[in-house]
Amino acid sequence: MSEIKDEIKQIHDEIEKESIVIQTITKEINRAIVGQEYLISRLLVGMLANGHILIEGVPGLAKTYAVRTLASAIKTSFHRIQFTPDLLPADIVGTTIYNQRRSEFTVSKGPIFANLILADEINRTPPKVQSALLEAMQERQVTIGDETFKLDDPFMVLATQNPIEQEGTYPLPEAQVDRFLLKVKITYPTKDEEKEIVERIAVHGEPKIDAVVTPKSIIKARELCKKIYIDDKIKEYILNLVFATRHPQEHGLEELSGLIRYGASPRASIYLTTTARALAFMKRRGFVIPEDIKELTPDVLRHRIILTYEAEAEEITTDDVIQKILAGVEVP
Repeated sequence: MSEIKDEIKQIHDEIEKESIVIQTITKEINRAIVGQEYLISRLLVGMLANGHILIEGVPGLAKTYAVRTLASAIKTSFHRIQFTPDLLPADIVGTTIYNQRRSEFTVSKGPIFANLILADEINRTPPKVQSALLEAMQERQVTIGDETFKLDDPFMVLATQNPIEQEGTYPLPEAQVDRFLLKVKITYPTKDEEKEIVERIAVHGEPKIDAVVTPKSIIKARELCKKIYIDDKIKEYILNLVFATRHPQEHGLEELSGLIRYGASPRASIYLTTTARALAFMKRRGFVIPEDIKELTPDVLRHRIILTYEAEAEEITTDDVIQKILAGVEVP
């Protein structure tokens, strides 16, 4: 027991020193973004957990602006891809071009070759193009012609989608949505926040964001996250939450049996663990607590639970189901 305490103290001391990277980024982002603490927090969790994020919200909530601001605060490469119905896979990953002078094919790399990718309105493009992006996300490499290219590290895709316009959109298949670490839902700002937004943007204009951290410091922080201690009881709690989506009746949640068609995949257990460590790092702790798991469970599970037609007919959402699971599963 004393060995574990010593290990936690050592990790805690390291985090105290290294977590300055998160504080520095957050301070710089807050110069431009008003409110949206939840969105900024999840963007940073995704970066530390080495995963991709799907952001859903109505137009005008600064989804694109927040991602662009994050990219500006890091000394790294950033590409924004506007997804449209006529986009082709080659427009994202690149293609081979025939050079007549040399009588040979040369590779022209697409915008996917950057550290941070903003996939704007990802559901406006056909499944073929979505698959090209999602394959790069999963494999962290791209094949153009006969050559395979590794993508830079860190590599993070931040995809946005609009929940209200269904005309001319191609919903992401469940199997592909599962590749996103988190699905973040954002809402309107408060009246006071919107007043400050108007004052800051309409009156003074957008502030210039400086690059305050390097990719190396992000990678270093990410490696330190892997050392953060998770007790066996917390691991069991994670598994109970995920398994409650598959077999609710075994966890005393019989009312959910007819509402869930498919529960969360094993990725949910992995991602709850990695994101909880990232959140603990951001809160300058060397260990994970149950509150970390409860805070992140909706973001990790909401796109991994498929509801039955009965649930949809009753207008029950995955967030409703998740809240019932959090209320029903015993907290260690």
